[in-house]
Amino acid sequence: METETLARKLGTTTHLSPLLMKARRLGVRVPEDLRTLAVQRGCRHYWQGDEPAGELLPVEAFSNEELAVALLSIAQVYDPYSIRCGAAMLGAEGNDPQVLARLAVWERSEMVVAYVAECGRKYEPDNAFWTELLALLPTVPAPKDGVMPHPTRFVAMNGYVGPKTTFEWQRPRRLAA
Repeated sequence: METETLARKLGTTTHLSPLLMKARRLGVRVPEDLRTLAVQRGCRHYWQGDEPAGELLPVEAFSNEELAVALLSIAQVYDPYSIRCGAAMLGAEGNDPQVLARLAVWERSEMVVAYVAECGRKYEPDNAFWTELLALLPTVPAPKDGVMPHPTRFVAMNGYVGPKTTFEWQRPRRLAA
């Protein structure tokens, strides 16, 4: 039986992923170690409790942009948890929208990255990062219903402020030393 990839769930062709090949060449198990690396880089809300203490790869070897798009790659095994980790890493402070857009096209994952960026723009309308990233991506159709996690899976609902609920995009945060 063939592996259920995100590409297959989206109704498109799976390809050989340059980012996943790079990760494997660096000794990373895909997808397990990619999720662990996201936790180690500050996605504490996805902590499972069994992550090793030392970072698997330094950011110089595998950037946050590469990690985000690798987690969102259509070549990945279909795993909503990895997509959520990728969404958090996509919004990491310091990420370059131009690099992210280039990597998304390289990975043929524009549809997934655009979906996450649209969600980011919805919940953070004042954050120019999301608008800039979307402007750099080619126009793509929306993913099939039910494949991608619901947009609320990318945010924390922090309660009510006045008459409305407040939301906070889940992104990596380093712990203070």
